[in-house]
Amino acid sequence: MTKAFYKKNCFYLIVMLFFTALIVQGQNKLPVPAGNSNQLFYLQRSVNTNTIVYELNYENNILNEKNPVHVFWIRYDEQGQKSELNYFQRKFAFGIKSDLIAKDKYQLHIVSYKQFHMLLSKSENNKYNVYATINQKQAILNRIFVMINGGSFWTPNVEYIEVVGTDPLTGEVVTERLKV
Repeated sequence: MTKAFYKKNCFYLIVMLFFTALIVQGQNKLPVPAGNSNQLFYLQRSVNTNTIVYELNYENNILNEKNPVHVFWIRYDEQGQKSELNYFQRKFAFGIKSDLIAKDKYQLHIVSYKQFHMLLSKSENNKYNVYATINQKQAILNRIFVMINGGSFWTPNVEYIEVVGTDPLTGEVVTERLKV
């Protein structure tokens, strides 16, 4: 191999590491929604700071069995206001499909990503959590990050999806990056 070959490949490696660092740094700067005791988890995308929140859907202090999860935006890019998903976002992108499988247990998935199964279940402390398999462990889901690199409004080019949760036994953070 020539010296020029090694120089060229080192340059590409440095550029790749630089952009990877920028992406990670950008993820760390995204706002974390707080102050919502009904929040289950949230979803963020690389394209802006607007955040989709998934929360328990109570009516008169009773969980709505037909629609146990309410999904909405926090529009950080605007004035930080709460905003409902529109019809297309709810039905084709970020909405939740739920099926009651037992008392206080629901099978869930995000409508645009049916392959990622979640379970909404009441724990021993009488609190609902969303559980998912993350890095081959059952974990309480906290966050989903979607890395988008181009594409269009209707068909974004999703590079990967990163899921972050907490191991309920150890309290350790569990992370997995899923290729789409």
